[in-house]
Amino acid sequence: MQAQTGKVGSAFTTPGNGSASPRGLPVGSTIKGAHMQMGISRRGIAAAALAAGVGGKAAAEPSGTPGLVHDADAIHQTVTFAAPRERVYDALTQAAEFDKVFRLGKAAATMKLSSKPTEISPDVGGAFTLFGGYIVGRHLHLVRPTRIVQAWREVSWDEGQFSLVSFGLAAEGGGTTLAFNHTGFPKGAGPHLSIGWYGDYWDPLTKYLA
Repeated sequence: MQAQTGKVGSAFTTPGNGSASPRGLPVGSTIKGAHMQMGISRRGIAAAALAAGVGGKAAAEPSGTPGLVHDADAIHQTVTFAAPRERVYDALTQAAEFDKVFRLGKAAATMKLSSKPTEISPDVGGAFTLFGGYIVGRHLHLVRPTRIVQAWREVSWDEGQFSLVSFGLAAEGGGTTLAFNHTGFPKGAGPHLSIGWYGDYWDPLTKYLA
C-alpha cells in the first residue's frame, strides 16, 4: 500500500482504492461497538487485561474491509491455520519467528523500513517493536498456547493512545482456529486496520506455517 506523508508505508496505513478482499482464508465476522484510549501504566495494563475478551463465531463473509461494520469501533476476525497452536503462538510472540512472518507480508514489500529491528519481550508487561518501529506496544496477558492480549499502537497515533488486541487460539483437528479482536483504535482507522491484519498478519503467517 502507498505510504502516507510523514508515515511509514504499510498495510496499516490508509489503503488505496484498489484494496482487495483476503484470499484463501476461512473467515467470519461479528462486530460490537467499543472505544477506549489506554495509557501504558501498570494500572492501565491491569485494567486492560481484565477487560479483554475474545469474540465468538463469525457471522458474515468478508467484504473489502473484512470484519468491520462502519458504525462500530471493533474488528472481529476468525482465521484458520494448518499448524498446531504452539507454532502459531510462537510465530506471534518470538522476535526471530515474527520477523520472518513480517518479511512475507505486504508491509515488507512496500514500506521503507527503518533501522529498528523486530523486538518482542517474552514477558507479561514486556514491550514489542514491529514493522521497523511502526507498531509498538506491550503484552498484557500471555498463556501459551491459547491466548495473547496486547496494548497495540501505530506510532502515528496520538501520544499515549493504545488499542487492545487479543488472539484466542483453539485446536481444530491438527490445525488452529484463531479468534481475533481489536478495539480502542482511533475513529476512522477501522477500514485500513481490518485490511492490514490480513496483509501483514494472517496471509504471511499462513505462508510461514505452510
